[in-house]
Amino acid sequence: MKEIAINGQKRETTGKKASKLMRKEGLVPCNLYGEKKGENGLPEALAFSATFAELRKAVYSPYVYVIDLNIDGQVHKAIIKELQFHPTTDALLHADFFEVTDTKPITVGIPVKLNGLAQGVREGGKLNLSIRKIDVTAPFKQIPEILEIDVTNLGLGKAIKVGELSFEGLTLATPAQVVVCSVKETRASKSAAAAATAE
Repeated sequence: MKEIAINGQKRETTGKKASKLMRKEGLVPCNLYGEKKGENGLPEALAFSATFAELRKAVYSPYVYVIDLNIDGQVHKAIIKELQFHPTTDALLHADFFEVTDTKPITVGIPVKLNGLAQGVREGGKLNLSIRKIDVTAPFKQIPEILEIDVTNLGLGKAIKVGELSFEGLTLATPAQVVVCSVKETRASKSAAAAATAE
């Protein structure tokens, strides 16, 4: 996985009013969740803020990053857990991060890349990508930037499901029956098939 650095500052005040004031100053309220648990046994959050300019590097990107979060001089390795956007303006309102270690497995969605010219496409079909990311579980250092899938032998009317895939060192967390990609019939492929039958 790619790594990126983001700077933040601890925030002493929380709540809607404080968050609103922060956003006016160009800051985004954030929480970092890790191993630390509160009295109720639930994960305890470290509340901090970061500028939109800092966060956009990781948020508006096709890649999934491991982030070196520098909060007041203390660095935490983390991944983005959840993002909240404004329903009409799409402005980033809040970000939650999850602290990671070298050994503890994490589950994260990794982009899919299809390689090769599918057999079904050569026969006039159209290749469809059904999901853009597959959830994988592994320590972050074993997780690649993209998951490459060879579609060369994928025939007309056929599909590749998650359960048919395997990647070294990774456990696939997306359900096995989910279709990743398929080759759909088109008018051209039906015409070609009809012509071949006639011959």
